[in-house]
Amino acid sequence: QVRLAESGGGLVQAGGSLRLSCAVSQFTLNYHSIGWFRQAPGKEREGVSCISRGGGTTVYADSVKGRFTISKDNAKNTIYLQMSSLEPDDTGVYYCAAKRVILTAPTTCAASEYSHWGQGTQVTVSS
Repeated sequence: QVRLAESGGGLVQAGGSLRLSCAVSQFTLNYHSIGWFRQAPGKEREGVSCISRGGGTTVYADSVKGRFTISKDNAKNTIYLQMSSLEPDDTGVYYCAAKRVILTAPTTCAASEYSHWGQGTQVTVSS
C-alpha cells in the first residue's frame, strides 16, 4: 500500500525556518512526481511546490519563490521542503502527495491531479 508520511512541522516565529520531510514507502520515487501542498483554515488546498520524477524540474507557487526549496533523495525515499523567511501567511497543514507519471510528463502542481496523500503536518508561523 502506498504510504506517505510527513514530519518536521511546528511553531516558528516569522523570519524563521523549517524543513519538512516526506517519507514514502511501497512505491519508487523514480516513477512519481511529488508535491507539497498546504491548507489554511477556511481556505482551499493549494500547491506549494512540486518536483518531477527525475528531480530535474521544480515548480513553486509565486508566494514561496525564493523562500522555499523542494528536493528529493531517491536513496532514502524522502522528499524535503526547506522553508526559510517564513511568514504568518505560510501557516497551515502541509501535505505531501504523489502521482505516477510518464517520464516526459510536464510537472504540474494541481492538487486534483495527485492520487496519494499523506496525513499532513501542522506549520504555524507567529508574527
